[in-house]
Amino acid sequence: MPKKNELSIKPNASISSPDAVSNKPACVELIAQLGALRKSMLEREAAMGAELAGVSPDYRESARNLVHYLTLRSDDLRPIQAKLSWLGLSSLGQSESHVLANVDKVLGLLHRLSGQNWEDKSAEEPAGSVRSRYLMEHHTKRLLGVKPTGRPVHIMVTLPSDAASDFSVVRQLVDAGMDVARINCAHDGAQEWVAMIENVRHAAKSLQRDVRILMDLGGPKIRTGEVAPGPAVLKLRPQRDQYGRVFRPARVGIVPNGCAHVLQGVDAAIGVTPDWLERIKVGSQVDFSDARGAKRHFLITQCDEFGAIGESLQTAYLTPETVLTIHGVDKKKKSSTLACQIESPSGYLNLQQGDVLRLTNSGVGHAAVVEDDTGDSIAASAQISCTLPQIINQARVGERIWFDDGRIGGVIQRVLPDCLEIAITQAREGGEKLVGDKGINLPDSALDLPSLTDKDIDDLAVVAKYADMVGLSFVQHASDVHLLRQHLHRLGRDDIGIVLKIETIQGFENLPELMLAAMAGPSAGVMIARGDLAVECGYERLAEVQEEILWCAESAHMPVIWATQVLETLAKTGIPSRAEISDAGLGVRAECVMLNKGPYITDAIHTLDDILRRMGGHQAKKRPLLRALHAWGGAKAAEKK
Repeated sequence: MPKKNELSIKPNASISSPDAVSNKPACVELIAQLGALRKSMLEREAAMGAELAGVSPDYRESARNLVHYLTLRSDDLRPIQAKLSWLGLSSLGQSESHVLANVDKVLGLLHRLSGQNWEDKSAEEPAGSVRSRYLMEHHTKRLLGVKPTGRPVHIMVTLPSDAASDFSVVRQLVDAGMDVARINCAHDGAQEWVAMIENVRHAAKSLQRDVRILMDLGGPKIRTGEVAPGPAVLKLRPQRDQYGRVFRPARVGIVPNGCAHVLQGVDAAIGVTPDWLERIKVGSQVDFSDARGAKRHFLITQCDEFGAIGESLQTAYLTPETVLTIHGVDKKKKSSTLACQIESPSGYLNLQQGDVLRLTNSGVGHAAVVEDDTGDSIAASAQISCTLPQIINQARVGERIWFDDGRIGGVIQRVLPDCLEIAITQAREGGEKLVGDKGINLPDSALDLPSLTDKDIDDLAVVAKYADMVGLSFVQHASDVHLLRQHLHRLGRDDIGIVLKIETIQGFENLPELMLAAMAGPSAGVMIARGDLAVECGYERLAEVQEEILWCAESAHMPVIWATQVLETLAKTGIPSRAEISDAGLGVRAECVMLNKGPYITDAIHTLDDILRRMGGHQAKKRPLLRALHAWGGAKAAEKK
């Protein structure tokens, strides 16, 4: 027995039966609720007439549907959905692409169930279920190109630097299934970008494939500055087995000072004076006292016109002050030189929970303990600069700050004229290393940063000449999109596609306004840049945020690029993790999935291609596809297949 106020529906009840009549009050109530919702949609559309007027005619229907969707999701619809489900009607749960049409269909059925007349209102609807699918396919093709055969989703790949100099690298990517080549303008330069694009165009033509070019502007990315290099110390260590016996000596290359030639098969290289190097022969023994005062030597095993290779069976530490000595045949004559060319290792800060870090507006970073002019160690806070010093005066005490994709976290405890003092609150036990050129995120801070840097504006000259679409990094306001369009108009590229890279909380919260601004052009898309976005919104909220972006973009019939760390372990190591295979499968909800570069990138493309082809038969956006399942149909069903 149903509880009081609970709907009791009999599946075989006719419209005129007593069971149908008993549900008339529920239908009338739902008609009133959905009618009010429908009215709100049209009122909001009318109120946003100015914004909609600025949209390209090709996007007018999509923009109206977006406004209707925003109205639909402004209230909690779960009580209405429960009632609709009891009646066996659409619960509006898959109405993103055709909101008003879906509401009208439900209203029409409710009117029939309650014995009322319903007038067709399709003339007021921006798009129905069929038209909305066409619009999504049309807009996707305009931005990303022709859909690949047998796969519902495009594959985008970030080009490595050697794609500029090695055509075979690009050819392999295109042959493996790359549909869009991404160039990150934060790296390399105009000459390299043009060479990459020429290689992509050549490879695509030779394989008769349509491959688009996306050029990502660097944007106002906040990064750490340079860190003072560590001491110039070269550690030579032979490899030993579990009993401590050497099975491979340490191998050091010896080259003339300033020589750029790289010796193969060595662990490290040192530079010496050329005349001393000429005295070395195979079999010579080079003696020295290492940085600890330990007596060491290595035996010369190879000599040629480029240098020599020495082998050592003992661990040794060499510095630019280490004196290397070789003896003559009679053991009395000797010749010495300094190991003066030893590269200093890249500097880093080792930060632990409880440490204090000073983020400065300039200068070279250093560790928490430094030496004064007398050589004595003095205590000091660790220090590092940032690439956009204006954030120093915009941040506030108590706000969070993250470094290196969230690996290191802290809270601002003091704001000084030239720096922020940060209490480190998150780091692994034993500390985390922070080096230069790592990202900085301030999710709580209201930062006023330029949407396009001077470098971005310079880079647009190359983008406008060669690219099919441009990625607007760290976009936050509709004015950012308008500014980009102004520069593209100046360069004669009003036709270029714009990809909105959602990387900040502000960008996510302003997504509808950003999409409406992008719809002023002929083609646009949204990239879910999950790296910075996860740090900004919190990892625990990322799944929810990326779902909401997918829904909002679908309501605007705008293609989505699913990006950051897709099959990353596979691309880097050749072996995928189980979790990232499942994550890649979710990419079928988007129109494009982006892979980053790595030694095994072609393997990653093949794997992603296989996953997307399989999942494409089961899922289309939020809608599950009920294709036949043969796994549980028994042997006869499998044989028929």
